[in-house]
Amino acid sequence: MRFKGLDLNLLAALDVLLECRSVSRAADILNLSQPAVSAALGRLRVFFGDDILTTHGKRMYPTPYAEALMPQVRECLRGVELMISSSTVFDPATSHRVFRLVASDFVIVAAIVPLVARLVDIAPDIRLEMVLPNELSVEQVLQGKADLLITPEDFASPELASELLFEETHVVAGWSENPLFQRPLTEEDLLGAGHVAVAMGNARLSVFSDKHFALLGKDRRVQVTTASFTTVPWLLKDTMRLAVMHERLARAMSAYFPIAYAPLPFEVPAMRQMMQFHTTRRTDVGLAWLRSQLREISA
Repeated sequence: MRFKGLDLNLLAALDVLLECRSVSRAADILNLSQPAVSAALGRLRVFFGDDILTTHGKRMYPTPYAEALMPQVRECLRGVELMISSSTVFDPATSHRVFRLVASDFVIVAAIVPLVARLVDIAPDIRLEMVLPNELSVEQVLQGKADLLITPEDFASPELASELLFEETHVVAGWSENPLFQRPLTEEDLLGAGHVAVAMGNARLSVFSDKHFALLGKDRRVQVTTASFTTVPWLLKDTMRLAVMHERLARAMSAYFPIAYAPLPFEVPAMRQMMQFHTTRRTDVGLAWLRSQLREISA
């Protein structure tokens, strides 16, 4: 289809080319041959009167004009996606839709694992793709590269629409043979022990519990830092270390690991886990259905 002389199929190719900055990688993503993608780039250059991508050494770089086009192209493609999702009837029983979710491994265990089990019966052909949170997560949603970001309210972006998924309590977890769990845990016990902590992404972002410990002036003696919540039990087993863990995760992991858990000896606010999505997706019936399923499972 053409619009004012532009083959609209070229917009998708342009988006991928600007993202990949490589004809060969773009060809792989688009499932086209390299000559076909090279031809598409040539047609884009003729239409826009610009090189779009220029070669320096062995790499390609967008021209200043192409850099300026990127947000407009992505907004256009998001609009097309929204039009399609809003103008069709969504039937989970027959849909082949792919949903891209950004969620921590804690959320995967607490909410997405039971959702996957449910989808077998009610939506067998729907596919979920999951990515762990990082410093670019909000931008992925804004650019249409992810459908849903699930994050604590403390870290939610004002640029995205938000809905509450669930509230979560934190507990103290440790090896089940640790004698501290044979009696009520005190603040002195907690702060005197070595700890396993979690930091997210390449920027080593603090998690909800660490942020609130800092606000309360409680300093933990961190001995080990890991990049995911589900690796923590491995680092507690056969040691005297402790970890501050989501209660749902501690309960799930205690079925597979020799760990025990107990209430925190002082009050930490409940964590409000939010679902965030692009504001233009409010009328997306498929995404609304997915959010409703996650809420039901997490209740």
